[in-house]
Amino acid sequence: MSYMLFNNEIVERSKCVDIEDRGYQFGDGVYEVVGVYSGEPMLMDEHLQRLERSAKEIQLNLPYTMPELKRQLTQLAAQNQLEEGIIYLQVSRGASPRWHEFPEGNIPAVTVAYTREEERMTDIEDNGGTAVLTEDMRWLRCDIKSLNLLPNVMAKQKAVENNAVEAILHRGDTVTEASASNVFMVKNDKVYTHPANNYILNGITRQKILELCGEHTIPVVEETFTVKQLLEADEVFVSATKSDIIPILKVDDHTIADGTPGKITHQILKHFRMFISQIEKNVHS
Repeated sequence: MSYMLFNNEIVERSKCVDIEDRGYQFGDGVYEVVGVYSGEPMLMDEHLQRLERSAKEIQLNLPYTMPELKRQLTQLAAQNQLEEGIIYLQVSRGASPRWHEFPEGNIPAVTVAYTREEERMTDIEDNGGTAVLTEDMRWLRCDIKSLNLLPNVMAKQKAVENNAVEAILHRGDTVTEASASNVFMVKNDKVYTHPANNYILNGITRQKILELCGEHTIPVVEETFTVKQLLEADEVFVSATKSDIIPILKVDDHTIADGTPGKITHQILKHFRMFISQIEKNVHS
């Protein structure tokens, strides 16, 4: 039996959704995906801080405090006996008659969360994958982790149809991020990534990578770079919750450097895995 969080109760997974839920009809809501490693939800506080920020940006009043949500999500993962996988959490503006403007009155937000088993992607992290390029057609508030993901879905489908692990997005000549991950390139032993502004989502794994680079004196430059610079990079990698750090060896028909995972990417992946291992050790000791 599998359970989900529905508002403040953990219940058996329901097959029903209110047709007039604004998340369902408008994508009017926000969400987070928390990775779980060896039974431990990872960087939960950071994910919930971002949820709180996203909700504020769309004027959505969250129905629970962050400590309450953290307790509920931790309980949900434990009740589902989740060892490796993700916790998916979403909050919509609630169910009301279908008008585009915000509903009047005290319409309660709807909170839903569930878990899913997912193994670690160690093989592709070690050996790398390929990517395709596609125009970034999303709205101009990509810093909000909203439920409006159709452009991301279309980009990811293009990647799948080309046997690629990701679709790297660009606005004109400027690389932004990927369909479901952040993009990094390495040139002359420096790590470059798009600044955390309205054009990208400031990924939690991205933030941890920047922190680890600082701890291990790996230079980081947060500035825009072009598609041409990406293709001429020494290394390219993407990062996201639970897929962690994946080297990109080829973009479209262009091989990145010698077509093997680079040394800086390998160092960052090693430091990230050590971070995960230390958390696991502390939890289970």
